Amino acid sequence: MFAVPRPFQRRADAAAVRAAAAPCGDWLRAEAAIMGDRAMSPHRPDSELSRLNAHAARGPVEVSGEMFALLARAVAFSRLSGGAFDITYASVGHLFDYRAGMRPDDATLARARQAIGWRHLELDARSRTVRYTHAGTRIDLGGFAKGYAVDNATSLLRGLGIHHAIVSAGGDSRVIGDRRGQPWTVAIRHPRLADEVVAVLPLADCAISTSGDYERFFDEGDVRWHHIVDPATGRSPDRLHSVTILADDGLTAEALSKTVFVLGVERGLPLVESVPGADAVVVDAHGGLHATNGFGPAGSLAPASGSGIAATRQ
Repeated sequence: MFAVPRPFQRRADAAAVRAAAAPCGDWLRAEAAIMGDRAMSPHRPDSELSRLNAHAARGPVEVSGEMFALLARAVAFSRLSGGAFDITYASVGHLFDYRAGMRPDDATLARARQAIGWRHLELDARSRTVRYTHAGTRIDLGGFAKGYAVDNATSLLRGLGIHHAIVSAGGDSRVIGDRRGQPWTVAIRHPRLADEVVAVLPLADCAISTSGDYERFFDEGDVRWHHIVDPATGRSPDRLHSVTILADDGLTAEALSKTVFVLGVERGLPLVESVPGADAVVVDAHGGLHATNGFGPAGSLAPASGSGIAATRQ
């Protein structure tokens, strides 16, 4: 398991100092459905996203300020990643049924892949409209929607005067402050052993997102088809098993986790290091453990005994 990563321990220590004199009360816990909302669900025919997919190829569609801002962020991540992050992956993604183990045949996949490309999106800030320049283009905000929802929940809690909390939505979490003098601990699960972990990270005042090829998938022989789609091929990337990103906000963390999954270690980790406040932990398809320089020298990587994970350094 990882030794304590220094930059994130510093975050926790700073938060502990601020919280030292805070009064103690009871911890409260609540759960709520925050996904599949009226605006962003691709499965609700009346959602704003579905309306875009139904009509934007025919002409400009006016959208809400929130939707326009999210699409602008998506385009910015596409530029940053050279297209590795691309919400138009849904042009292919909607053809898969992971629960049923169904995928498009190669010819259908090749045709649908022509509709992938963030440059098919035309955003007009003056009219707040969106148009698709390819008839088959579809979008899905699943690449960062959970991170965005976590950010919104965090903002609500801060607005209510909450100074110590953790908000979690599946593989995406964001922590507010610390745990009253101690860091919050978030585990990174082993990508092949559900009851094992690769690392436990002590955190404060940051977001964390993990993407893995074990979340939604089906196996076809030696090939694993999973929910992360490489926009360049329309297929599932197979060089990594999991990517964990730490960042200042949940949207950035989740978007980068998908981006690195597509780019791989050699291109993905330098990209993460170019983003202020971001770091990454990656398990590759051979069981190698990789991390950005924020986790210190190679000697600070100590995988869990018996996990089958081997620490390496670029």
